[in-house]
Amino acid sequence: MTTSGAQTGTQRLQRLLALVPYVVSRNVVSLAETATAFGVTERELVDDLNMLWCVELRAPDPYCPIDLSYEGGEIVVSEAESIGRPLRLAVDEASALLVALRMLAEMALAGSEALSRTIAKLEAAAGDAAAVSTQVQVQVDKGHADDILGQVRDAVGLRRRIHLRYYVPGRDEATERDVDPMRLLVVEGRSYLEGWCRRAEGVRLFRLDRVLDMEVLDVAAEVPPEAEPVDVDQGLFRPSEQDVSVVLELRPGAHWVAEYYPCEKVERDGEALRVTLRTPDTRWVRRLALRLGEDGRVIAPAELATQVGDDAAAALVLYAT
Repeated sequence: MTTSGAQTGTQRLQRLLALVPYVVSRNVVSLAETATAFGVTERELVDDLNMLWCVELRAPDPYCPIDLSYEGGEIVVSEAESIGRPLRLAVDEASALLVALRMLAEMALAGSEALSRTIAKLEAAAGDAAAVSTQVQVQVDKGHADDILGQVRDAVGLRRRIHLRYYVPGRDEATERDVDPMRLLVVEGRSYLEGWCRRAEGVRLFRLDRVLDMEVLDVAAEVPPEAEPVDVDQGLFRPSEQDVSVVLELRPGAHWVAEYYPCEKVERDGEALRVTLRTPDTRWVRRLALRLGEDGRVIAPAELATQVGDDAAAALVLYAT
């Protein structure tokens, strides 16, 4: 299981590994500038520097401590040549980054030439990792996914209205709606269409893998002047205080739930996952629990778990008859 303390330790280790090359490449740099660059206070930075004094390197000589000082508000590091070079990406890190860059290139969310150059440089810099990464290629369904993406891209470029048949997991139903597209987004690794939904009369985000069918209409998109783009900097999961907190235990066969639905917390307990999510309507959770069968069960709230048990018993009675 993950804890906030473990995450903090990981973040600090990453900062310490990057701190020495940052200072070495600049010869001398101020405490204030470095603290701003790493997003920490000067006091936190001094604590990091004091910890680095405890680090001993095996090159150029065995057990050679890092020599640094920050007198007068300026940081100077020496005797740290063995970690002064840039960090190398591991195979899985390089592969994940390449997959993300290729997805951006396909969606044309940025200059294709710049992305192509970046991809080429990353593949070259990865060295052996690039060759190994061919063994861990991510295969994407090129049929429906590419068709939807291509139509959405065309609609955005031509400023044409779209008719969607869209799956809403919160209500476990397919909906029909007309949407005036605004832009394509990639948020937390997933592709979205942002547009003015004429059914909801508001700006909505539509996850492309939940689009069941679509048609680009021969009608000009008319986005109202008051339509404001969604701020996605803090992510998309924004539960209300009135939402019900639901805890599910998922066996391996139901781990997909943690990827498909927005979860507030995901914890691992052996082979099982325990996820916490919030919802204003628990009816879809009851249906989901029945679909999962032995692969998933509701832990909390207790009354919801009881309702799922009653639903299962009623279904068994109907099946027996």
